[in-house]
Amino acid sequence: MKKPERDRALALRALVLRVAEAEGIAVEETLKWGEPAYLPGPGGTTVRIGPDRAGDHVKLLVNCRTSLVEDWRAMFGDRLAFEGSRAVRIPADGAVDEPALEICVAMALSYHRDKRAGAATGRKVAHG
Repeated sequence: MKKPERDRALALRALVLRVAEAEGIAVEETLKWGEPAYLPGPGGTTVRIGPDRAGDHVKLLVNCRTSLVEDWRAMFGDRLAFEGSRAVRIPADGAVDEPALEICVAMALSYHRDKRAGAATGRKVAHG
């Protein structure tokens, strides 16, 4: 990664760890496919930070079998950029919508817990 992408990836790492701590979720930091990954245990889904092959962006990735990116797109479609069903594209330089990203990370780290809670009550659990 070039320096701007590396710096943004390190800032995202700090954001993920900060959100996990604030939510009371222990995460295991590891590598998946050679990229930093944060495993929240059975209550959530893995969050991974990776380069954007096109350059000038970093990706915040989640499992494409979740509804997370679809949910985030509905919530933040005018504030964040998305790729398919698995990633938020974050510019390496410039301003970043940290409040929106914090909500995205919190939703991923608690995805299965919230999905179960929503199923039990018959509603979708929202964050923010």
